[in-house]
Amino acid sequence: GIATAYMDSSPVVAITANVGRPLLGKDSFQEVDIAGVVMPITKHSMIVKDVSKLADTLRRAFYIAKSGRPGPVLVDITKDVTAAKYEYEYKEPEKIERQVNTITEEALDEAVSLINKAKRPYIFIGGGAVISGASEKVRELAHKLHAPVCDSLMGKGVFPGDDELYTGMLGMHGTKTSNLGVTKCDLLIVLGARFSDRVTGDTSRFAKNAKILQFDIDAAEINKNVVVDACVIGDLKEALKKLNQRLETKEYPEWMKEIRELEERYPMKHEEGMTGPAVIEEIYRVTKGDAVITTDVGQHQMWAAQYYTYKEPRQLLTSGGLGTMGFGLGAAMGAKMGRPDKTVINIAGDGCFRMNMNEIATLSRYNIPVIDVVVNNHVLGMVRQWQTLFYKQRYSYTVLDDATDFVKVAEALGAKGIRVTKKEEIAPALEEAIAYGGPVVIDCQIDKDEKVFPMVAAGAAIEEVFDADDIAK
Repeated sequence: GIATAYMDSSPVVAITANVGRPLLGKDSFQEVDIAGVVMPITKHSMIVKDVSKLADTLRRAFYIAKSGRPGPVLVDITKDVTAAKYEYEYKEPEKIERQVNTITEEALDEAVSLINKAKRPYIFIGGGAVISGASEKVRELAHKLHAPVCDSLMGKGVFPGDDELYTGMLGMHGTKTSNLGVTKCDLLIVLGARFSDRVTGDTSRFAKNAKILQFDIDAAEINKNVVVDACVIGDLKEALKKLNQRLETKEYPEWMKEIRELEERYPMKHEEGMTGPAVIEEIYRVTKGDAVITTDVGQHQMWAAQYYTYKEPRQLLTSGGLGTMGFGLGAAMGAKMGRPDKTVINIAGDGCFRMNMNEIATLSRYNIPVIDVVVNNHVLGMVRQWQTLFYKQRYSYTVLDDATDFVKVAEALGAKGIRVTKKEEIAPALEEAIAYGGPVVIDCQIDKDEKVFPMVAAGAAIEEVFDADDIAK
């Protein structure tokens, strides 16, 4: 959980307990130097050995977690401190200011110059735009430039998926339009993205015809994975507020015509019948695109990114950086507690469901109405897909137990269980689950050989994106 928060820049304060001070450093029973263990995956870790310092340490931990680029902080408390008494002194929370002092006039001037010279600009949105709350300013920039827009998995919803400028996700399972378009562009405007290997493919050929303009709050991300031509360091919302004021409205008719031709030539499509994409499309249709979606990790995660149209930030909650199986159910629980007015649906694979299915009992105990849709192909689908495409169908440790009955598991843990085997059963099952008002598991049975396309092979350039039609040729 801590590593997941670190990779996705989530502000988390983890409070742990340790042995008493006299037992520290003596290999005592259940002693772990947890503050040392988590150093590589936290913004900061600290140990409290004096009760008089506990309150200030916790205040500091929450401030560090939320300031600048957010991330996890760990506070380890010795056992004797947890039992000690101390007079609590209330203090006003320290206000967290946006990081604006690093946004220089020179950097903004260079950004404007690059944009004004561009003939084929492309906007790429990452998770930093969600964290900054920059959605309104991102949309303003895109419509001012009339430039095509793509996003990463973590950037979903910042720009509406039904906007005519939106071309889909970029990277390993991104659309052909986005992957080929970014390869053709002459300026890539990167908004809060860290150039993950899942996005860039072969970095030496990534956006090979473009100058790259990167906006990021973390200076350590500049030139880390991809060398850029210019950068603006600081809070994205504030940076775009300043940038948008300097830009005039633009049009790129020839460039947009080229993008439209790519969209017409390479539409997103999938097989008919009871498929993973069909499950996601039915979820979108039944919820009218207004649900909060959480996911685990695997094929179902990519289908959820490809076939549900996100229109607002934080509408998709998923583990992007670390790819943590079992993430989705706990995330759904938290999302429902935070947004009780929203329908919250976790989309899981059968492999991921087994990781944390015990949390169904927690949902039942507190009657939290989360819907857990299990896209069940009885295999570890993403690994099997790689074994099919790149390892000559040498299947190893990807076949799961067909005998496990997820409907009975759900019922045993106090939830409602529904099994779906046909496409026409998906919508009625979802409607029944929404009306139920408690935790529901929907076991959606799909074929084990189904695959996620488009796809970029590991180590390939994003322009080498392929789909089922390419394999058939």
